[in-house]
Amino acid sequence: MISLTDNAVQAVTRFITSANKPVTGLRIQVEGGGCSGFKYSMRLEETPGQTDQLVDCGGVTLLIDENSAPMLSGVTVDFVESMEGSGFKFENPNASGSCGCGKSFAC
Repeated sequence: MISLTDNAVQAVTRFITSANKPVTGLRIQVEGGGCSGFKYSMRLEETPGQTDQLVDCGGVTLLIDENSAPMLSGVTVDFVESMEGSGFKFENPNASGSCGCGKSFAC
């Protein structure tokens, strides 16, 4: 379904460890918006939703809602650090296009 690189697992683990609340996992969601039509949303969650899929990626639990699941199938999430900054990068084989900033995509 969806996978995290080792760098992404390490980054998420750091965020979970530094959270000031109990965390079940990382929600990755697709929402309408951005310059290309869809954008990714990520946040730490305390409890999963009733219809969430729970996916284990290297010891990190991902929470995927039923609407986002089809658009996240086959996606690889990486965490990149460079001189320009750091952040998560999505490699989505379902995307038919993306914007110049790489933060949104079209299906």
